[in-house]
Amino acid sequence: MSQDPTAQIEQLEMTLAHQDQTLEDLNAVILAQREELDRLTRRVNKLMSRVDMLEDAAPAPEAKKPPHW
Repeated sequence: MSQDPTAQIEQLEMTLAHQDQTLEDLNAVILAQREELDRLTRRVNKLMSRVDMLEDAAPAPEAKKPPHW
């Protein structure tokens, strides 16, 4: 069942080429996810700033007891 060394080398080269392509594909996915995460982080920070501004501008709650007390 043993193959000749040339066939083994060709099989190893094909396997290596496939793994290289897989690594490149995974790297592209990771980079795209990083960009999306950065974009979402900036958006959340912007929204948090807006919430903070609205909280600062909101009137303070009244300290009166409700009518049923």
